[in-house]
Amino acid sequence: MTWEQFIYFAVAAVLLWVVGAWGAWKGRAKMAYATTGTGLLVFFSFIVLMWISLERPPLRTMGETRLWYSFFLPLAGIIVYTRWKYKWILTFSTILALVFICVNLLKPEMHSKALMPALQSPWFAPHVIVYMFCYAVLGAATVMAIYLLFFKKKAVTAEELEITDNLVYVGLAFMTVGMLFGALWAKEAWGHYWNWDPKETWAAITWFAYLIYIHYRRLPNSNQRLALWCLIVAFVLLQMCWWGINYLPSAQATSVHTYNS
Repeated sequence: MTWEQFIYFAVAAVLLWVVGAWGAWKGRAKMAYATTGTGLLVFFSFIVLMWISLERPPLRTMGETRLWYSFFLPLAGIIVYTRWKYKWILTFSTILALVFICVNLLKPEMHSKALMPALQSPWFAPHVIVYMFCYAVLGAATVMAIYLLFFKKKAVTAEELEITDNLVYVGLAFMTVGMLFGALWAKEAWGHYWNWDPKETWAAITWFAYLIYIHYRRLPNSNQRLALWCLIVAFVLLQMCWWGINYLPSAQATSVHTYNS
């Protein structure tokens, strides 16, 4: 399996996800489940075939992490749809997954079999995979916050805020698990659970940002708009943790997390 075949799997998966999103809006739950699930299987089959071809998890470069993010967005969407029946979530997940797929198609990256010793750990794959799922769920929460702040004309309802809160709860839970996996990986690779590497520092900042949102929302008479703005700021910090750190002078040649060069 080579990267050139990606477009065929991607087109098939996106078409299935579009049908699933349409089914959700029309109240056809069985269609939404069947087509979204089939699309996920098609997309995941490419990931598995790449994994076999590379003889390692496709998680090293930014292009490879975008591959997982494109997979987890519809997966998070169908989970949220199953739990809370939010009709818009499958449309959102499909559109955002398409954006990341297009980035990978327009900016393909070399996928070498080489894997540095630090990445040859059983904790590598679960750490990154859990984080990618967490990013997808928190991305959905951010879109909800943007909609409530800038596009909704009527007053924000308690149900809509509950949607946002539930997404953050799920996302932060997976982020916490991902950080724990990362600590175990760091202990095995470098002898310490936490080194205050630039990536780890931004991960801690991001984690505290979402924790602040949750605690602020629990306060009596908390300001709704301020809470939603906190959520947007937290997602900006998350982007800094994910890929922005690669452009920081402090991370150049010093960060043990700079793998995509």
